[in-house]
Amino acid sequence: MSLPILGAALTLADLPAHADWLREAPRDLELQDFVEADVLDNDWHPLVQRAKQALDGHKGRLGIHGPFWGWTIASYDPAVRAVVRRRLDQGLDVCQALGGTHMVIHSPFSTWGYNHKGLYPADTDRFLSAVRDTLSAAQDRADAMGVTLVMENIEDRDPMDRFHLCEALGWKALALSVDTGHAHYAHGFTGAPPVDFYIRAAGERLGHVHLQDADGYADRHWQIGHGTILWPSVFAALAKIEAQPRLILELKDKAGVIPSARYLQALGLAE
Repeated sequence: MSLPILGAALTLADLPAHADWLREAPRDLELQDFVEADVLDNDWHPLVQRAKQALDGHKGRLGIHGPFWGWTIASYDPAVRAVVRRRLDQGLDVCQALGGTHMVIHSPFSTWGYNHKGLYPADTDRFLSAVRDTLSAAQDRADAMGVTLVMENIEDRDPMDRFHLCEALGWKALALSVDTGHAHYAHGFTGAPPVDFYIRAAGERLGHVHLQDADGYADRHWQIGHGTILWPSVFAALAKIEAQPRLILELKDKAGVIPSARYLQALGLAE
């Protein structure tokens, strides 16, 4: 059985140093230049053109990390939801121009919400109503474009919360994303299960994974092997599902991307 092929989350500035690595196999790529409001509110088309030129010959799947700073898709404030809908639409504009087929969005679940689950029964319907109002247009547009919105765990303590939310939303253009460092933080600091449980919970709905190492205390985005995540368990869980998620090395120091890939390759886990 062939090993899963690793990809990476990079900016345009990082592409030259990783060009050969990206072309040695059909490696998936996530561009992260489009998360900032000042980029989306100005002319980003030259960035897309630079990306297309730099990626000539790239055979992997391509996508972006969508905007996320300062808001949630579950805001109870309709004025805030209007802003969020606009940001999501801007992200999809970029995907369309780039030819991207995935966009990362963030989970709305929080540690606070987990600890107050059931305390205010009306919040369940209010929460779902807010998310549906925020995401419906983006789901429809993404579906028509052939783009998958991958919902990434952030503070999620229960690995099934996003699954049930997306199920309630009808799964149109939606898949699950697991960020290993976020899951490890939730495990180490909030009592959530280990990282591999998040993979198992996503199952065949897993469309995307952010691979980063961490210490279970904070969102480190360390080079693989520099933290305490048990990588054999993560890849064993991946091997038990039929989904073929994009495996994206998302590191703070991009110089660690290729060494991380070689580390996992040496363990016989990926290539």
